[in-house]
Amino acid sequence: MPSRPKIAFVTPGAFPLPSPNSGSVERVVEKFVPLLVPTIEARIYGRLGASLRRKGMLGGAVCVRYPAGDKSRYVLKVGRSLKQYNPAVTQVENRPGLLLKLKKIRPGSRLWLHLHSVTFISRKAIRPATLKRSFRAAERIIVNSEFLRDTVASQAPEIAHKLRVVYPGVDTGRFISQYSGQGKARRDQLREARGWKGRNVILFMGRLRRIKGVHHLLSIMPELIAQHPNVLLVIVGGAFYGSRRETPYVRELHRMGNRMRKHVQFVPYVPHSKVQDWFLGADVAAVPSDRREAFGLVNVEAMACGLPVVATRAGGMKEIIVDGVTGYLVDPEHLREELKNRLLTLLKDDALRNSMGQQSRARVEKHFTWRHSADRWLELLRESGEQL
Repeated sequence: MPSRPKIAFVTPGAFPLPSPNSGSVERVVEKFVPLLVPTIEARIYGRLGASLRRKGMLGGAVCVRYPAGDKSRYVLKVGRSLKQYNPAVTQVENRPGLLLKLKKIRPGSRLWLHLHSVTFISRKAIRPATLKRSFRAAERIIVNSEFLRDTVASQAPEIAHKLRVVYPGVDTGRFISQYSGQGKARRDQLREARGWKGRNVILFMGRLRRIKGVHHLLSIMPELIAQHPNVLLVIVGGAFYGSRRETPYVRELHRMGNRMRKHVQFVPYVPHSKVQDWFLGADVAAVPSDRREAFGLVNVEAMACGLPVVATRAGGMKEIIVDGVTGYLVDPEHLREELKNRLLTLLKDDALRNSMGQQSRARVEKHFTWRHSADRWLELLRESGEQL
């Protein structure tokens, strides 16, 4: 029987791992890598946190941590450790530039690049020539949606054969359905405690940045209130992970919401460990992000809790939501009008809302669990020639 191959996963070093305040990149690594451990010997590299040891275990994977600060020192420390560890494959998470630096330290190594968004392949983040060098240096490029695969292929058609899709997932044991016995009891408890009984709650969950489209939701609220007076929009999140620091955009949102205090509630950033309770207490999730949203974990998290989702027909979201079945997709060119109409349809029809919510949960169980993510990734490792 072959021994387990050594695989290294290098995070950007932006957030400790594990951490309740980590970004989505670290969260993906934290959730799916431990599921690979029975088959591979996994080592994760990341940032040192205040209460974390330099070396520890994370779900069976060894986790090596280095202090935050100087990025070049982080790269050197990771590179030196990789020389000693000598993994069969090193996967770099969402930083094409970091992959090139590690390739320079270990020229003969097999490197995979795992892209989670368009952010770090944009011209603002990396020069096009450098990005193409990174793509050429990578043996495999994993992306989290067909949308992102098409985006990368359009930038560098010559590396299209390297691209593979691995969808992120959700922990269905933690994000329970409101239609289960346990979920219903918890939902009733949450709605009572928050004063939501008798209200239809639209939930936005995420970072408060203009590309997330929260201003569109607030702009249609007067019309929603006029036609459905018991509506409540709950906006959960902040401009930054783990921080209540405000930006001009956040202040703009608060000015808009303060005109409708009885119908708009702002909840500052909450750690991911508490996110499920906000979805569980709501009735509809709204995700009015712009065209650059590569996937959007909030979509599958909301669906796992039994919510229909109204989202922009853009990016990877149209791969998650089945229009008219698990929610609605709205045209980016007519976003506000369609968003208003689709939300009103769901707010006014309990049976439709419940039916779509149950279909949402079923779709997540079939396609978007972390187990699905891990199994797909292992397929790619076998495809690369590793004996498992």
